Amino acid sequence: MKLSDLGEFGLIERIRARFPAPQRAVGIGDDCAVLPQRDGQESLVSTDMLIEGTHFLRDDITPYQLGWKSAAVNLSDIAAMGGNPTGTLLSLALPVDLTVEWIDAFLDGYAAASAPFDVPLLGGDTTASPDRICINVTVLGEAPSGRGRLRSNAMEGDLICVTGPLGDSAAGLKAILEGVERDADVQALIDRHYLPKPRIKEGLELAANHQVHAMMDISDGIGSDLQHILDASGVGAEIKVDDIPLSLALKRVCKRFGWDPLALAIGGGEDYELLFTCNRYAEMVLTVPHFVIGRITPRQSGPLFPHSGLAPESLGFDHFKKGR
Repeated sequence: MKLSDLGEFGLIERIRARFPAPQRAVGIGDDCAVLPQRDGQESLVSTDMLIEGTHFLRDDITPYQLGWKSAAVNLSDIAAMGGNPTGTLLSLALPVDLTVEWIDAFLDGYAAASAPFDVPLLGGDTTASPDRICINVTVLGEAPSGRGRLRSNAMEGDLICVTGPLGDSAAGLKAILEGVERDADVQALIDRHYLPKPRIKEGLELAANHQVHAMMDISDGIGSDLQHILDASGVGAEIKVDDIPLSLALKRVCKRFGWDPLALAIGGGEDYELLFTCNRYAEMVLTVPHFVIGRITPRQSGPLFPHSGLAPESLGFDHFKKGR
């Protein structure tokens, strides 16, 4: 069997089966590993990799934007657990022809994304690369014991919510790849792709409400990310496709170029908004901006996104399979 047959999530499940988590710890399968500590806190640890040609195009993204995104997408994992980030480790494989000015601008962006949350860079590693840039970030965080919001906590009857509009980042990437003219709307979508904002504050507030149950960030597209919650929790979902939030910029750009905004919102990914479930009482009192898009059911009895016209293989991104 080849990796293309197994798929990204099949690979992750194969690894998880070999390395079960220690007692009282949460291991492979959530946004962060969770390690219990003696002082009533839990340590959160996550890591992510960005590879030139797969996650970014060096000729289009600025080093500042790349530095920002490298930090932000990892901080988003801590937000997804309802935790507070405490530090990062940065490892870089760099071609020797990069300039010092490029490195300085990259570090400027990395620092700018980290600064609002007072997250220090604590260490890492550097090595030379034959041609492509490879960036690996490990992020550390903490949360009070038992407060981390896991994917496996969704409950029947919960509302399914997201913290912001979806599809902007995917549309920004599509604009980059297709080389379309960059008016203000297109540039706004590209900025959403290159400069995501980790929802740390929102995650902390959501996790403080015990009636908020499951949570994760939307990195691979809500089409596949919601399925992770359903699989981990052993439940199903009913989604109101018309309630999926879309920005005005996305709607205008899609109308201009004939793109399908719903396909970008459901299967695009890299929005880094929070996807969470909560009961209706919690939803009534939440001050975190959010949109209700459906509810949790006992089991899945039909298509997850009815009337969307999207094939199952297009509902999210898989690194080891072609397309979305």
